[in-house]
Amino acid sequence: MGTDRKRTGLGALAQAGDDDFSVITAIGGPRGVVESMLPGFLFVVMFVVTSNLQLTIIVSAALAVLQVVVRLCQRQSVMGALSGLAAVAICLIWAWRTGEARDYYMYGFLTNAAYIVLLLVSLAVHVPALGFLIEFIRSLPTEHFRQWLDGWRSDKELVKAYTIATWLWLGVFALRLVVQVPLYVTNHVGWLGTARLLMGLPFWALAIWVTYLIVATPMHRHKMRERAQLEESAEHPHASNSTQ
Repeated sequence: MGTDRKRTGLGALAQAGDDDFSVITAIGGPRGVVESMLPGFLFVVMFVVTSNLQLTIIVSAALAVLQVVVRLCQRQSVMGALSGLAAVAICLIWAWRTGEARDYYMYGFLTNAAYIVLLLVSLAVHVPALGFLIEFIRSLPTEHFRQWLDGWRSDKELVKAYTIATWLWLGVFALRLVVQVPLYVTNHVGWLGTARLLMGLPFWALAIWVTYLIVATPMHRHKMRERAQLEESAEHPHASNSTQ
């Protein structure tokens, strides 16, 4: 049975070539954009205006919880809101324990650094992370993992696109650290918060859009070849069995 639900994030990229692609849909729609950015925006504004870290933490936490409650009352999916709540909670707890408003952003530094390491490792072993994730979402390998892995890695055009996209995302995470860490070190909380917001969801949306431009055509061609192979196997089942 078909479904009208649109995937978000890398899940939207996994559908590239089959459906109309929308960046807004990929990043969670207008409501998802607001819910993702509002707690961080409120944190920056409140701390700059009041210089009261405790009040800022309380209000930001209340907003994050309220967003989940509203979705629950409207009987909508709360997974995105819950993941956002978890991330905000980690950031707020970190700032509260240290008593430093700038430490609200420390968790983001650590996750960006971790992503950079993972992407570099994936490139070093010639399994580009973007390709692995998108293909995993597109065709979950419940069995024959090696066959699944070789299936898309044998397509040189597709692997090249995934490699370029992986370098793109690595650059996004690295640029965030290059810009934001000096602001953290010099304790410019207002500028740090502004940079975090501008280099958060807007950068994410831009990276998803450019990734789509890079991988859509190679992925579409790969899917066409997959379908042709399946049709050929269905038409000549004995030939495929004899090769096994």
